Amino acid sequence: PAASRPCTFPAKMWLLVNNPHVRSVRWDARGEGLLIDQGLFERELLGGGPGGAGEAEVFKTKNFGSIIRQLNLYGFHKLTMGPAGPALGHRLGPAAAGDSPDSPDGPRHHFWNPHFRHNRPDLLVRIKRLTKANKEKLDAGLKVPSRLLDDLQH
Repeated sequence: PAASRPCTFPAKMWLLVNNPHVRSVRWDARGEGLLIDQGLFERELLGGGPGGAGEAEVFKTKNFGSIIRQLNLYGFHKLTMGPAGPALGHRLGPAAAGDSPDSPDGPRHHFWNPHFRHNRPDLLVRIKRLTKANKEKLDAGLKVPSRLLDDLQH
């Protein structure tokens, strides 16, 4: 039933990355980052062709750029691989040494959020949507309410 589905983006991503039937989203080797295979994600979860995992209607968009925007709104940062390992930032030019190569059907993306960890669903409540009002509250040291607990309990 639709009422049992979590409605916040981080809760959806948490369920997807932990779903063994979803191949396009997985944990990085340390369980601290999200690896997304763009081409497979588009086919598998955004209805971009055959080979979907039956997870249709997970997101209200068919545009991968909207998924990236949501990750950014919830405080996820894109990681690039450098000689010293993962680093925050944007990829410039050719892939850096040690970066995981893109797959044949599109780029792979590596995202990180300090509160998105393997086996730590309790941290999800700390992920806040970065609206202007929430940013002002966080900057002022105030708490921002979260709907994630309700989502995960349904």
